[in-house]
Amino acid sequence: MNAINHNAEMNKIIRALQGTRKKLLLHACCAPCSSACIERLKEYFAVTAFFYNPNIEDEEYFKRKAELIRFINETGWADILDCGHDVAQFYTAVTGLENCGEGGERCLTCFKLRLEETARAAAEGGYDYFSTTLTISPLKNANAINAIGQSAAQKYGVLWLPCDFKKENGYLRSLKLSQEHRLYRQNYCGCVFSQNTLDKNHGT
Repeated sequence: MNAINHNAEMNKIIRALQGTRKKLLLHACCAPCSSACIERLKEYFAVTAFFYNPNIEDEEYFKRKAELIRFINETGWADILDCGHDVAQFYTAVTGLENCGEGGERCLTCFKLRLEETARAAAEGGYDYFSTTLTISPLKNANAINAIGQSAAQKYGVLWLPCDFKKENGYLRSLKLSQEHRLYRQNYCGCVFSQNTLDKNHGT
């Protein structure tokens, strides 16, 4: 069975738009990852960033959110849709999965939590599509993320924009934009479990 080329699927959808700009709600995990994704999408969609990340602890969350807002204000490339922040939602969702390794079932459950909320908000807000910046990371499974996104789309009746933003040098572009805008870059996903893994790997 051939793997799905999610980047090619996205390009096919963009070509089919024939210049018609649709409304896109883009789940944003942080400013650095969002930068290259928004830059690529802004010519084809009216992009709204949705910073829904209950996996991130409060201090880190507000630091990352402020950087995303600053980037959007500096570039004017997108709007931002505010949302609540309740880390209890994350801990409830991953109960029993605390000891899973990075990239395992706990992470998939976290992706599902965030993408289903994005799909719900997109449906409620009358957006044509929703998607996520998560696939720009070389460390995340684009096939799994797209499968979760498609499932959320069916659940809430809104279109999923398939993506693999690391393609076409997307990740490298995010590094360059982060330097240009002096964006705060973090070296862990945001949850306490990923931070603990990082600390262990660095012997702290």
